[in-house]
Amino acid sequence: MLLTIDVGNSRIKVAVFEYNKQMELVIFNSKEALKNFQNIFKKYSNLQKIILSSVGKLDENVLNYIKSQFPTEIITHQSKFPFTNLYATPETLGIDRMVLAAGATLKFPNQNRLVIDAGTCITYDFVNSNNEYLGGAISPGISIRYKSLNDYTSKLPLLSINEAFKIIGNSTKDAIHSGVINGVIFEIEGFISQYSLKNQDLTIILTGGDTDFLAKRLKNTIFANSNFLLESLNLLSLYTHQDD
Repeated sequence: MLLTIDVGNSRIKVAVFEYNKQMELVIFNSKEALKNFQNIFKKYSNLQKIILSSVGKLDENVLNYIKSQFPTEIITHQSKFPFTNLYATPETLGIDRMVLAAGATLKFPNQNRLVIDAGTCITYDFVNSNNEYLGGAISPGISIRYKSLNDYTSKLPLLSINEAFKIIGNSTKDAIHSGVINGVIFEIEGFISQYSLKNQDLTIILTGGDTDFLAKRLKNTIFANSNFLLESLNLLSLYTHQDD
């Protein structure tokens, strides 16, 4: 039984896996971390291993507590991955992007894969059918776009995601919703279109906190899983230790 931990910019996600079956999912903020891990370890006292990926900040005391309970593997740039990294600056490539690329490689073999992670930032990561990671793109996520309009103007209000957005905003609030949400949708559709033109048999994976909101609004056929990074950690662990 494996515990996967995804320490993100805004939240911590934890999932328990029995081989490829997800047993439980828990999501919490960093302030609640210690209490939640204590509860998880009490419930799953038969854990064999923990695998952790982090792009956010995890309190050192919490990390030490985790490591003291069960064997813990922390993913780094030196970890074993199922693809060849052709990024020009591999040491700057985010661990979360590497884990997602690994998950896409393992879950969708012999295909071109585009992973779109719609969270705090929107990242695009491409792994070709030869299992070569070529790179991608980074742009502001939905919440950042709303916040930037408020931060860098004197009169625009701070808004949050709205289900009932319009293409033509007939008020300032509606115009902001239209610009932010339609802008993200058009951006994603545009990236998918360009990648599809150049790559046959393209599998598109959408993940991240805004997955459910975006998936039903995108025209393209996609594999949508808001917690694909946790699944990728599980797949990566199985891959890394398949000969053990």
